[in-house]
Amino acid sequence: MFAISPIPAFQDNYIWALHNEAGHCVVVDPGDAAPVERFLDAHSLNLGAILITHHHPDHTGGIAALSSNHEVVVYGPANPAISGITQPLRNGDELTLDAFDLHLKVLEVPGHTLDHIAFYSAQKHILFCGDTLFHCGCGRLFEGSPEQMLQSLDRLAELPGETAVYCTHEYTLANMRFAQAVEPDNATLAAALDAVQALRNQDQPSLPTHIDVQRQINPFLRSRELSVIQAIRAREPSASSPAEIFASLRTWKDRF
Repeated sequence: MFAISPIPAFQDNYIWALHNEAGHCVVVDPGDAAPVERFLDAHSLNLGAILITHHHPDHTGGIAALSSNHEVVVYGPANPAISGITQPLRNGDELTLDAFDLHLKVLEVPGHTLDHIAFYSAQKHILFCGDTLFHCGCGRLFEGSPEQMLQSLDRLAELPGETAVYCTHEYTLANMRFAQAVEPDNATLAAALDAVQALRNQDQPSLPTHIDVQRQINPFLRSRELSVIQAIRAREPSASSPAEIFASLRTWKDRF
């Protein structure tokens, strides 16, 4: 048995920590070492591994210090530009976190960045997806194309509905307000917004969410739904293909 806890970092990042009663810990996307060290000390944990989803500094900035202070294996994309990766990973690779009896499969999900990967456990229904899929949103396209991001999100949307989604930013309220602009009559979305607002009012994270919830409320997973297509074509009548609809949706969000 193990728990998964958010370690807040920067303004709106979450560094996810897997930990158990035996004192083992693994962290995902430690952009800053300091809050991780505080978490380890507070809970008397030993850090054994780091999982990295992509190269952005707010996900990798703590690797050097944590590796210096702890004997860790650092799993991450096969991108030589990321300093400190000891186990480079590619699509389809598998790894086992022995202390947690947790098996993870690597999914390549380019779009936000070209090197972006996600870690998925079919065994425990867990997804660590970095900045690819957010609660009611998706990452900006800094390096990849709309076609790539759409394909990546399609891949994640096909995972079992009970899959818990651990993304790395608390963007949910802003994402939901945009989603309501796209689908103002989505009653499931309205109820979800109320629930998330209540959590945030208590300074509680809105995460994890689940794939089945995202299929119902996330416009970036619903870009083939008629309601979303109609909203896009009202703004951009020439958008026709799935990739064009998705690109227009992403541009709308960028400017929202």
